[in-house]
Amino acid sequence: MLVFWKQRLVYLATPKTGTTAIEAALEPLASVVIQRPPELKHTSVHRYWKYLAPFLQKAADEDFMVVAVMREPIDWLGSWYRYRQRASGVAPEKSTKGLSFDAFVEGYLADPQPEFANVGSQGRFLVPERGPGADRLFRYDDMASFVRFLEDRLDCEITLPRLNVSPPGATDLSPAIETRLRDAFGRDFALYASLGR
Repeated sequence: MLVFWKQRLVYLATPKTGTTAIEAALEPLASVVIQRPPELKHTSVHRYWKYLAPFLQKAADEDFMVVAVMREPIDWLGSWYRYRQRASGVAPEKSTKGLSFDAFVEGYLADPQPEFANVGSQGRFLVPERGPGADRLFRYDDMASFVRFLEDRLDCEITLPRLNVSPPGATDLSPAIETRLRDAFGRDFALYASLGR
């Protein structure tokens, strides 16, 4: 999470949407940088409005604009799946090594979810059940639009490095499982579709 005091702007770091690269590029410009632990780095919109927004609003005497990035839901799950296939740095119960993408998504659809598939929901992260959401969402597959917005708002040129990229891997999803996923997480797919292009 990054706070730009002068510009009254807050960037919330949706997991698996290039957050490490964005934070590396923008950290020198930010007034407040929260990168660790992951629970704070990836502060959801609900937690921001409940805990941080009142503090910032009181200190600045005005609201901050809240922005975030969203990834296409199947691509987002594919990134988690590939990220957790790494040879090291992944707890055994969270590893997807030896699992197909279908098996990973079936785990994601299970109740309760196994640890390897317990990765949350972009819909819940970005749009709480009650209260406001982000002021503006950008598509991960159109990062150039987000960068242009930041360049205009922060009045500087921004180049994003490639950092913390998930390893390559097959993420083909069978039609039946994709249908179940779209039914179960329709909110996520609808939110992404609403972002346009």
